[in-house]
Amino acid sequence: MKTTVIGVGLIGGCIAIDLRKSGLATKLVGVDQNPAHATKAVELGLVDETTTLEEAIADADIIITAIPVNAIRSVIIKVLERIKPRAVVIDTGSTKSQICKAIEGNAKRKQFVAAHPIAGTENSGPEAAFSGLFTQKTNIICEQEKSSAEALEVANRVFEVLGMRTIFMDPVEHDKHVAYVSHLSHVSAFLLGQTVLDIEKDEKNIFNLAGSGFASTVRLAKSSPEMWAPIFEQNAEYLSQALLEYIMHLQKFQYYLMKRDVKELHRIMTDANRIRKVLEGIEHKQQQNQLVAK
Repeated sequence: MKTTVIGVGLIGGCIAIDLRKSGLATKLVGVDQNPAHATKAVELGLVDETTTLEEAIADADIIITAIPVNAIRSVIIKVLERIKPRAVVIDTGSTKSQICKAIEGNAKRKQFVAAHPIAGTENSGPEAAFSGLFTQKTNIICEQEKSSAEALEVANRVFEVLGMRTIFMDPVEHDKHVAYVSHLSHVSAFLLGQTVLDIEKDEKNIFNLAGSGFASTVRLAKSSPEMWAPIFEQNAEYLSQALLEYIMHLQKFQYYLMKRDVKELHRIMTDANRIRKVLEGIEHKQQQNQLVAK
């Protein structure tokens, strides 16, 4: 199938690599507003060529958008206006409500699949792309009832090739849940990094004292602001709610810290340790899925 990837950075590049390896994509065409990214994507072999949006989608069988969420809505509307019959459009945005609302009632809505393959790294650009990013990760499809059976079949094939497990969810519920399990962690990392930089004006102290714990906690602060600022804006309502609850827990911890109440501090941390079982359960499930796939 001729496949067009709009946005040949980390996500689009990783998708292109694995679609090529699987043989599902017989030809890969890239689109990117950044000329340097477009050139590099061809040099790295992520795509066969790059061209304009109009030319890239004219006879494409599959169109995948991997661009910032604030651009997805307008781009998808343009794409749906120009695609051929039976072509399938799949987005990869980290928010879903506004995207789904933007194309509600569109004449070609059935050819669109609203998806969120949950995977990524703190790096960006085509150089950051690699094979296997999505293996054993979860993909979410929203409003599957509004996509045609044929479109869903193609989308499911794409995500199977990427090695993903697909679940279905309402777009509002999706945005609410990712605010807590994804977006909040990125805000926390950005602001932890900013806090340390503000306090430790002598950067040598940071490098001398920073261990693996700090590095792993603040890793997400290296993520692209160009990608994450629009995500935060589109999910502001649920992210704000998550931040209020997070701040409440921080304030409670500070209160007991100032009281030197070791018993309460211990209780809070012990209660938080319950997340270990959740994470171990997820890891066990991923291992089982991997065995089944083999």
